[in-house]
Amino acid sequence: MSDHRVGVLATGSCVPSTVVTNEDLAPGLGVTPEWIERKTAIRERRWAAPEQATSDLAIAAARAALERGGVPAERIDYVVVATTTPDSPLPPMSCLVQAAIGAHRAGCFDLNIGCSGFVAALDAAAGLLTARPGAHALVIAADLWSRFTDPAERGTRVLLADAAGAAVLGPVPAPYGIVGTDLLGHGDEAPYLVIEGGGTRAPASHDTVDAGGHYLRMRGRDVSDYVREKVPQAVKELLARTGVAPHDVAHLVPHQANGVLLREVAAQTGLDRARTHLTVEEFGNSGAASLPVTLDHADRAGLLADGDLVLLSAFGGGMAVGTSVLRWKATGGS
Repeated sequence: MSDHRVGVLATGSCVPSTVVTNEDLAPGLGVTPEWIERKTAIRERRWAAPEQATSDLAIAAARAALERGGVPAERIDYVVVATTTPDSPLPPMSCLVQAAIGAHRAGCFDLNIGCSGFVAALDAAAGLLTARPGAHALVIAADLWSRFTDPAERGTRVLLADAAGAAVLGPVPAPYGIVGTDLLGHGDEAPYLVIEGGGTRAPASHDTVDAGGHYLRMRGRDVSDYVREKVPQAVKELLARTGVAPHDVAHLVPHQANGVLLREVAAQTGLDRARTHLTVEEFGNSGAASLPVTLDHADRAGLLADGDLVLLSAFGGGMAVGTSVLRWKATGGS
């Protein structure tokens, strides 16, 4: 297996069917639909139905990826789920997915590093597969943020959404596969994105719920400044380390944080020839899921050609940044 790398064999995604438009949200937030689109480039987003939980979306995305790749669940050796919004503190979501899809031989674990979770999970799974040639992993990112946004807080309410994305990883012939990945943490800036209630410091109680401690609180200007400073720098450093020229990158697939911010940051990366893939206008910001959902939509649309260099850029709560370069192996299918 020495002439093989770890690469993406197939992708899958699941977005809920309920569409929430700017017109639906604007009256309750004291803004106009035009204001929301001007600030975020989002026109609509998807929210889960009341009976749906995060694992339901994760399981659907996992099945879609396995079906597209033609990989039986029993061939999966690891299930890794990135989420900040699990069904519950226990059991781990990865175990729920494993049981639902029948991947009974798989080791399971969850990973929480906010919106950069998919790239971090990809890197963790790739490390396991490198140490076990021929093995396969199912990497899933899923978040259900509509349950954690304050209905009266426009800064988060207009942005956040629900979805799940997945990728099957396995051996691919060189030069395909993951070229390199960098993960960066900046814990000194952790207060920019917080959910204060429900943990061991402030266990869930009537008081924490009454105070809105179960809702995400975001320092929006600080988050935007962080992204502008850290993300272009991280992209340039990874390309330099891997010896990839910026003009050779064909695709930029970022975390779908905010469409206005993404266009600004993409212009600062130096990837002048890369196509920036955006789904934020239609699906909003679905946390860690937004990047693999966007990757899946680009692949299914036939936009990723065999041999293309694809750069994944994820960033968010922690604060943290994850960046990865892949030489794409065309998966076929639709």
